[in-house]
Amino acid sequence: MLTKYSYRRRLFLYYFAIFLSFTAVVVTFQYNREKQYRIAQLENTLNNTTDLVSKYIQQKGLKSANDYVLLDSLMQIIPRTETRVTVISTRGVVLFDNFVNDVKSMENHFQRPEVQKALYSETGANIRRSATTGQDFYYYAKNYNNFFVRAALVYDVNIQQFLKAERLFLLFIAAIFIITWVVLGFVTNRLSDSITKLKDFAVRLRRGERIDNAPEFPRNELGVISEQVVSMYKRIQKTKDEIENEKEKLFNHLFVLNEGVAFFSSDKKAILNNNHFIQYINLISDHSSIQPENIFNNDAFDEVNRFVKKALKSNKELNANDLPKHEYTIEKNGSYYRVQCIIFQDKSFEILINDITRLEKRRIIKQQMTSNIAHELKTPVASVKGYLETILNNPDIEAEKQNYFIEKAYHQSNRLTDLINDIVVLNKIEEAGEHFSIEQISARHLINEVIDNLREGFEQKKMTVKTSISEDIRLKGNQSLLFSVFQNLMENAINYAGEEITLTVNCYHQDENYYYFSVADNGVGIPEEHLARIFERFYRIDSGRSRKHGGTGLGLAIVKNAVQLLKGKISVRNNDTGGVEFLFNLPKWEE
Repeated sequence: MLTKYSYRRRLFLYYFAIFLSFTAVVVTFQYNREKQYRIAQLENTLNNTTDLVSKYIQQKGLKSANDYVLLDSLMQIIPRTETRVTVISTRGVVLFDNFVNDVKSMENHFQRPEVQKALYSETGANIRRSATTGQDFYYYAKNYNNFFVRAALVYDVNIQQFLKAERLFLLFIAAIFIITWVVLGFVTNRLSDSITKLKDFAVRLRRGERIDNAPEFPRNELGVISEQVVSMYKRIQKTKDEIENEKEKLFNHLFVLNEGVAFFSSDKKAILNNNHFIQYINLISDHSSIQPENIFNNDAFDEVNRFVKKALKSNKELNANDLPKHEYTIEKNGSYYRVQCIIFQDKSFEILINDITRLEKRRIIKQQMTSNIAHELKTPVASVKGYLETILNNPDIEAEKQNYFIEKAYHQSNRLTDLINDIVVLNKIEEAGEHFSIEQISARHLINEVIDNLREGFEQKKMTVKTSISEDIRLKGNQSLLFSVFQNLMENAINYAGEEITLTVNCYHQDENYYYFSVADNGVGIPEEHLARIFERFYRIDSGRSRKHGGTGLGLAIVKNAVQLLKGKISVRNNDTGGVEFLFNLPKWEE
């Protein structure tokens, strides 16, 4: 029953709310009007009293004589003898008060609220307690230019009752209200009966219920509407199902994309967007935002904004096969974003934002690396070529010198081979790092193998190697990568730390996920200005010195990339006692 008559009740409440609002306005207006009328009556009486006192003062010349005692005789003939009359100078000095014998003892009245009002508005009224008599008064003051005359009545029960509005009309309004209530209930009941039937029929259709017998509708416009509702519902439901399926596909597609995608109407209102779009706006912008429309107020997107503005202003009819498109790249805080925009035939448009940082940085790195590789290959190739040309051009050269040139060419070819091998390893780490097999590796055995491999170099430089690696340290990584990490760090010490130094390799700390290693020497160290760049490809502190020792300039770059591939971090610092120390962490093997 509640559902059946809910519309009727709503209709009734609508009409009732309108009538109630109208009644409240009328009652409030009438009540205030009546109250203002009573106040006006009271103030009119007091105004007559002040005018009478003013005329008496002027006729008797009391102001010029500065003698207001004669006003006592006037008080006897004032209609309301309980009226308090006060004469106040323009400076606030009380000149006369029929309730006070010694007016000189009264304080200055210039700041009294009613006097202040009369000072600027000719008259002023106020209800307050008298500081002189301690009684509550209804004060009325009037400004006569040369003085103020204030009339007041004790604010007692009689005055309060007088000022209250007549409430008889409220009873009349209440009676009309009850009658209207009954009439509204009757009218809305009849009006809503036919509409409720149609509503129930439409609700059942929406729920997908089977309806064999439609309710009887009156033979009027409602009957025609009911037939149209059934026909339209069937067509709409079929279309809706098809749209919902397509919409679901589109939503699923948008939210699995890594790109930020947003569709906008021709008035730049967002129709649809995914979370990546909001994320990219915040990354590129200097201000946080959760509204996709804020892209049009963002200076970072000026280029796409200009394109959209120009396209929307154009009256040119768009061809579906040749829609306006625009694409450009934004660089922000070392990251790169490709922004694409396409305008559709109805002037709606789509904006895509894609993070291309990895691709862009890889392109830049490859570009730099290609340049560096060409530069690095030039020296050993030129050396090999020069030595061989010397031998070919001098067939009668002494055997000893010939062997010398052949050994030099062989040394440069080895350097060329090392360089190519390092480039291959570095590229494999960067481009196919996920293809390295991960296994359990004993750190102690690995480091001992590296030391054995470099033993000849240690002996030539008269170096001492100390290790403190526990047998139970098991690393999670790739044998080849980890071997490259430790070998390059130790080989770096052999090549650049000096002679008769001590190289220390130890595991100084561990936590739940990582072991922390240190590879340190007490050699010559690295100048502070070079520490921040030694992990860069082909970076050399002293190019000539590095080539002399056979370095390719890629060893530490391989170390850094290998450690990062294994989710670790590496840093370098100079020791206070001399030498350099590399600090890095490698993941533990999880049993």
